[in-house]
Amino acid sequence: MNKFKLFIENFLVYGLGGIISKAVPYLMLPIITRLMPNSYFYGLSDLSNTAVQFGTALAGMGMYDAVFRLFFEKDNEKYQKQVCSTALSFTFGTSFIIFVLMLLFRKPLGTFLFSDEKYFYILYLTAMSILIGGTNSIMQVPTRTQNQRRTFIVMNTISGILSYAIAIPLLLKGFYVIALPLSAVISALTIEVIFWILNREWFDFRLFDKSILKQLLFIGLPLLPNFLIYWIFNSSDRLMIGKLIGNSFTGVYSVGARIASVSQLIYTAFAGGWQYFAFSTMKEDGQVKSNSLVFEYLGVISFAAGILMCVFAHLIFKILFTGEYEAGYIVVPYLFLAPLMQMLYQVACNQFIVIKKTWPNAFILSVGAICNVLLNLTLIPIWGIEGAAFSTLIGYVISDIIVVIWLLKIKLMVISRRFIAVSLLMIGYFILWRLVLISNLFLSLFAGCIVIGIYIWLFKSDLQKILKKKESVEA
Repeated sequence: MNKFKLFIENFLVYGLGGIISKAVPYLMLPIITRLMPNSYFYGLSDLSNTAVQFGTALAGMGMYDAVFRLFFEKDNEKYQKQVCSTALSFTFGTSFIIFVLMLLFRKPLGTFLFSDEKYFYILYLTAMSILIGGTNSIMQVPTRTQNQRRTFIVMNTISGILSYAIAIPLLLKGFYVIALPLSAVISALTIEVIFWILNREWFDFRLFDKSILKQLLFIGLPLLPNFLIYWIFNSSDRLMIGKLIGNSFTGVYSVGARIASVSQLIYTAFAGGWQYFAFSTMKEDGQVKSNSLVFEYLGVISFAAGILMCVFAHLIFKILFTGEYEAGYIVVPYLFLAPLMQMLYQVACNQFIVIKKTWPNAFILSVGAICNVLLNLTLIPIWGIEGAAFSTLIGYVISDIIVVIWLLKIKLMVISRRFIAVSLLMIGYFILWRLVLISNLFLSLFAGCIVIGIYIWLFKSDLQKILKKKESVEA
């Protein structure tokens, strides 16, 4: 299959399914914030979600990416079923262990997370979400690998709608603390059961294979620190804000982060099709050049989108929110760009996975994560929630710079001068916006259009080639 067509199909189809599930919370956020009496309760729910993300990453042990890598190793259905079954057996065991430990230590964990022992009961729901979420992604692998596009889109649509169909009635009845965590549990369990019914022929605990588990762990375990480090990047700032300046600020920050997560629509679209595209084309000639071009194209898209978010962040908040939540606009441009920097990092570090050398990923990410935490400790007391958002973005930027330099040295990546120019223009615009243009919508938009126009001019030849390829594919 034409590589361009393969990437676009998976980017749009699998990405669309993920986008729908991400878009529903985004669209429902103004309603949720109005149903809650203040930002403190939203902060509690977000802290529960933070713990779920950490627990599911720990339970997953990098199995999802490892399954994708081994699934395409052999064109043999029995072997592929063994891979899926082995991964599911292992992740169910790890998820159950974490579930039990969280129940045993619910009071100290509840106090640590929520800064108040009276909220420890939220840990019951948090633990259940981890138990379900640890295996949920593995259960979906056969759907993804078989390109069952319609199923994937429908299931992701159901997931997002079901969650808020449960949460809103609970909020209307005054269950502010448990509404969102409980709805997340019920929604995840429903999706888990449906995917089990659809894909049960791919999973048989009798097909568990120790030799395959060793291969999965060989690939997956070095990736585990990556997922935990991603958690530090994306979620630890909530905990630090709560401890350093209070849970009410966590709620405001979380709302800003949720609006900023509109960039997750781009990231999710990318991630939705990336594994299939990356590993199914990894043995083709010109793979290094293709991967590098994907990196540059996604970089340009990310920077252009980031510029537009700088322009409109404050206006969006004035329209959607009132009161204390309006101050959250300041974190949006930083947190909008952060997932896109994560996306670029994953495109680049995929080269290490292709050659089955995954340890550099964790090392490079850990450098960025350490910088993130140290900056949080320094900047949150000074800049408040903006300091946390700035720290997250800078941590990813540092990781991106290191991985690109590393891959350039071992000739697994090539970067053009025009992309360096694009990056410098983005940095210049961001500084200008924050120091001068932040309060002037017209000037920030005018400057942004100039920068985006330069981007289009620099990549006009590539754009023409892509459009010609698209026309030939359609023909």
